[in-house]
Amino acid sequence: MQTVNIHEAKTHLSKLIEQAVQGEPFVIAKAGKPLVKVVALNSLERSPPKRLGFLAGQIEVPADFDSLGAAEIEQLFGGGDLP
Repeated sequence: MQTVNIHEAKTHLSKLIEQAVQGEPFVIAKAGKPLVKVVALNSLERSPPKRLGFLAGQIEVPADFDSLGAAEIEQLFGGGDLP
């Protein structure tokens, strides 16, 4: 992947954008430190969609999940003695 400094990117922006559209992303750097990656928008659409809830029905959250370890946490913060 090509890395260009900011000045070079400003000077050759049209050419660099055309390369990105053709599938050649590039990185813009400042003082040799990478700042941003430029990629064509259609290449972002090719990534697989995030799968929310893909473990639904395979795991079970305990009913007392919100209070698990409450006694220990209270003791650590100056509460009563541990059982």
